[in-house]
Amino acid sequence: MMAADQNIRFVTYLSPSIPQALFEALADHVQRALGHEQVSLRVESRASGPRKGGECSSFAEEADVAFMCAPSFIWLHDLRPPPAELLGVLPVFDDERNQGKPVYFCDVVVRNNAPMHAFSELEGGSWAYNDACSLSGYYSLLNKLAESGADERFFDNILCSGSHLDSIEAVLSGEADAAAIDSNVLRIRLREVPALRKKLRVIESWGPYPIQPVVVRSAIHPELKERLRIAFLATEEDQPTHNILKQFGLTRFVAVSQGDYAFDAHKDLAALLAAT
Repeated sequence: MMAADQNIRFVTYLSPSIPQALFEALADHVQRALGHEQVSLRVESRASGPRKGGECSSFAEEADVAFMCAPSFIWLHDLRPPPAELLGVLPVFDDERNQGKPVYFCDVVVRNNAPMHAFSELEGGSWAYNDACSLSGYYSLLNKLAESGADERFFDNILCSGSHLDSIEAVLSGEADAAAIDSNVLRIRLREVPALRKKLRVIESWGPYPIQPVVVRSAIHPELKERLRIAFLATEEDQPTHNILKQFGLTRFVAVSQGDYAFDAHKDLAALLAAT
């Protein structure tokens, strides 16, 4: 039997790049949907997910439900026994390129007045990435370089900014020539600051890639996992929650299986993740 007063620990590794208010709305919705269990939310902004090694090994001690980038989930899933699994739901954002699927893109941005119009023209320049757990900001770059027969020496300088928002600022300030930004982060930021449309330009888009997963601690009671899954799938029907999520471009959650979250179409990328 489950304890009625159980505290469900949510953690997001995706803020501040994806606004905290989105995850607060989700936590509040799940709290109301569950009825008895308490839901808390913690924001972990040091990286896009638990780092490979000790942070992944201790994940089950830190959280019950987590929003993280794909590399960290893959590292967690590769542990034996795996401390985490997919909850069975994924978000769908309103980018028309997604075609209603739980995917996203990596948009390579430069300053609007920059002379570059393709990734190949960035050779010898500078690049900003958010952190080494990020698919969109870091592994997409490594994959692109590998496809081009190059490595990080392609650039004269690569800097770790700390977040997608800071990567955008590094490009705007001239500290970096370019960065690959999570397409949903970029769309949200352009909605918040429309003037950026005149300052930034997308020269390439990579993807689509599987959207960041919603991860659940493996040892959670199966009945509670199902109730959590149902709660996420019901966000579209809860008007207050739907209205908040829609502000950030999140239209709904869809049901998925473990097999749906695979990198079969990105075998080189999967090899990079396994090798690091």
